[in-house]
Amino acid sequence: MESSARPSSAVGQIVLISGDNTQTNAISRILQDQKLPLLSFSSPEHAIEALASDSANNPRINLVLLDAGPNATRLFPWLREVTEDLLAPLVLLWNSDRVQIPIVVIADSHHVPQAVQALQMGAYDYVLKPFSVDQLLATVRRTLQYRRLQTQNDLFRHHLEQLISARTEMLQHSMRQLENSYDVTLEALGNALDLKDAETEGHSKRVTAYTLALGRAVGLPEPQLRVVGRGAFLHDIGKMAIPDAILRKPAKLTPEERAVMRTHTELGYQMIRKIPYLQEAAEIVYSHQEHFDGSGYPRGLRGEEIHIGARIFAVADTFDAITSNRPYRKANTMEAARKEILRCAGTQFDPSIVDVFVATADSIWLDLREGIMRDGFAFSPFGYTFGNIS
Repeated sequence: MESSARPSSAVGQIVLISGDNTQTNAISRILQDQKLPLLSFSSPEHAIEALASDSANNPRINLVLLDAGPNATRLFPWLREVTEDLLAPLVLLWNSDRVQIPIVVIADSHHVPQAVQALQMGAYDYVLKPFSVDQLLATVRRTLQYRRLQTQNDLFRHHLEQLISARTEMLQHSMRQLENSYDVTLEALGNALDLKDAETEGHSKRVTAYTLALGRAVGLPEPQLRVVGRGAFLHDIGKMAIPDAILRKPAKLTPEERAVMRTHTELGYQMIRKIPYLQEAAEIVYSHQEHFDGSGYPRGLRGEEIHIGARIFAVADTFDAITSNRPYRKANTMEAARKEILRCAGTQFDPSIVDVFVATADSIWLDLREGIMRDGFAFSPFGYTFGNIS
């Protein structure tokens, strides 16, 4: 006997699906005496038609009592139908993939093996007929308590996920702010070096912009570009430890003085390698004077032994050196820089990076140089928007 009441605003219903009218009436009276809300149906098909077809008025189901009646062969098909065609769509409608609506199977006492197999198929519990009122109510209450705990756990987990998401976003924001603060400090160090070494004023910003633009053209991902940008900007940081008599000497350096000057790569590496967020950038500082054929210094690295950022930087650095004014000569043309870089492909430079460089329009490099000259110290080498290559 199916209930005629519509479940319009009911929540937390118990659904009884029974092929035995006598049992339906008996169970209905027991549950109604306990003020437990009940919807009853004579088959899974009728339950699906009444509940799943009207999503706006679907009740929240806390428990399904399933009684296939005297025909035990119907138990497993009915159980699958209830699980897959009735409950699964409702759970999806409730936007939860963790809710499990418990099913209690009601079976004849001589059908215990089928009841046990039903548990293996996903049923929560079973009750054997004939049962007493107390037996049925004890099982129903235990199952409803399980359902309440499950719901509370699901809500707690949802709230915990929201809290973790919010805290993660806050942490990421704090980390970005911290990185920005670090970069401001690095920029001040680079500016201080430019002021100390008048010969290369503005060089750190220009070569960083060129390196970032070339790195994007090569296809480095954005996180790697941040590392490469820091390494490029700090490439000469070791010169802070070079005596001014050598660093600012207007005449040609002696072999001994050149040897001291060459130590700036290792000095720079030692200065920043213990700073956690600069550890990889420190490798670029260490190897920015290495040559692709192994003829560079300080370690004589060759090919891909050299950090990709250092290989990109080497091309950008040479381009800036050739196209910038020096006290002892005027800036050369971009065409001259291209020819020199092409000539050294495979010896000083990585040929694949040279190919990308020569394929890049002159206007890219001109825009970068003019932007830095125009904006001066207002230009941040860590903005990552300057020098995009489309």
